[in-house]
Amino acid sequence: MLTISSLNKSFGKVVIARDMDLSVPVGELLGILGPNGAGKSSLFNLISGLIKPDSGEIQLDGSSLLSMPVAKRARFGVGRSFQIPRPFGDMSVYENLLAAASYGGGMGEREAMPHCRAILEQTGLSDRANQLAGSLPLLERKRLEMARALATQPKLLLLDEIAGGLTEAECGALIDTISDIKKTGMTIIWIEHVVNALLAVADRLIVVNAGDIIADGQPDAVMAHPEVQSVYMGMSL
Repeated sequence: MLTISSLNKSFGKVVIARDMDLSVPVGELLGILGPNGAGKSSLFNLISGLIKPDSGEIQLDGSSLLSMPVAKRARFGVGRSFQIPRPFGDMSVYENLLAAASYGGGMGEREAMPHCRAILEQTGLSDRANQLAGSLPLLERKRLEMARALATQPKLLLLDEIAGGLTEAECGALIDTISDIKKTGMTIIWIEHVVNALLAVADRLIVVNAGDIIADGQPDAVMAHPEVQSVYMGMSL
């Protein structure tokens, strides 16, 4: 689904991607770990078009994304959430999804309305459909952030630290929802600092540091990798 080849991006001396190669097959849930400032969210910004690479290639479903502006990438199949949810606070939850489906996904009203109702059910927000988004508690804001990305009908769903700030019980409920989404065959990349959340659902993990992928593989093997324990977990080699 996603192919990244020889990707490079830096801001002065700060490197966020250095000759990066990454392939994500259809239906995989890839987890991304790494310390703060490692370039994780910047990688999402490169994929979604918020920043441009210095060199390299990014392809989605066999087509290059580099010439596509942000809006076109969204309609082509890149859906993403952000670390800090910023819904349209004066609109209802349902209206937020309609806006995402219409403007992000390019759907007509007749098609968008039943689609958004299905997303509400899928993400556990049906009971909140008519509530103003600005009045939601944190868990539901996180769910809405994910639901808005899903409303665009993505081929690739990018989740950026969506479990951050949740209680253990809330995190468990969110994991259940993401597991259900995964069962639909959706290709997902999830950046997260809540390691246990990723380990519960990820098919594969990568760990990034200073723009480099320092480990890539099965979750248990990656977590046991000496460099991962040293750089990310703060443990001695």
